[in-house]
Amino acid sequence: MGTDPMLLQKQCQRTLVSTELTELGRLERGKVRDSYVTDDKRRYIVVSDRVSCFDIVVGTLPFKGQVLNQIAAFWFEQTREIAPNHLIEVPDPNVSLVREVATLPVEFVVRGYLTGASPTSIWTAYDRGKRVYCGHRLPEGMQQHEPLPEPLLTPTTKAPKGSHDELISREQLIESGSISEELYDAGAAVCSALFAAGQAHAAQRGLILVDTKYELGVDLDGNIVVIDEIHTPDSSRYWYRDRYERALAEGHNPEALDKEYVRRWLIERGWSGKGTQPELTLEVRCEAARRYIEAYEQITGTDFKPDTEPSEARIRRNLGV
Repeated sequence: MGTDPMLLQKQCQRTLVSTELTELGRLERGKVRDSYVTDDKRRYIVVSDRVSCFDIVVGTLPFKGQVLNQIAAFWFEQTREIAPNHLIEVPDPNVSLVREVATLPVEFVVRGYLTGASPTSIWTAYDRGKRVYCGHRLPEGMQQHEPLPEPLLTPTTKAPKGSHDELISREQLIESGSISEELYDAGAAVCSALFAAGQAHAAQRGLILVDTKYELGVDLDGNIVVIDEIHTPDSSRYWYRDRYERALAEGHNPEALDKEYVRRWLIERGWSGKGTQPELTLEVRCEAARRYIEAYEQITGTDFKPDTEPSEARIRRNLGV
């Protein structure tokens, strides 16, 4: 289990920063993923090693793209009976081939705990005295990292590239005309079922699935389809189950296996998305990668097998371009 620390250091020099595979289709570059849309309603999603915090790319982590792509594929298979998803196949460690669907203009964020370090987190809002968050009333007297009375769906808008997603309530979304009440509630039901299944599996693997975000689409038959990624260390927060109570008793942050480690490192140096970003050190990049890999192994119950072949050459060969 685990990955050789020296291999992680070496891989920092050859991370997958971006791709130029326009032979595959029209390029759409996101914060982490390079997508190529084909003429036959399919999409190749190349998951890079880029890491973003506060909606800004802050660097790269070794093997991050491979970890994310393969965890997403694991969860898509695990949850296929709960809701259909867009995955067709995984032709390369960094690549998924998916079917194209109409994306809903909402990110469905489900939160199980009063936590978070970002300016928009539920804990930050609560600590500042707010008791209504995305339309949900929160009880008085709660402590940081405590479980919420029940998981809450706290949606955000999907901002254009370069802008920030905005917290919003169900009522505001429906009133704005962004989404119909029927479609929102159907999506909410899917997300609730996915989160319950994710929490149950995580508990069996010694983890707590703290919160997550889902992206949904609608196919030509009107079915809701899960897209993008699911329950990965980028889109979700995971804590060690057996260390959680001790952390709370000692007043510490629960130990995490996700992007929160990088986010907190940046915040501790006075950066939360504005001003000059501190450069991620080699040590931070390797430790973050170690946590991502451990998350993969804890979640899937299998060893992570890193592929060290130069990424773009391997992807071209596997995709036949």
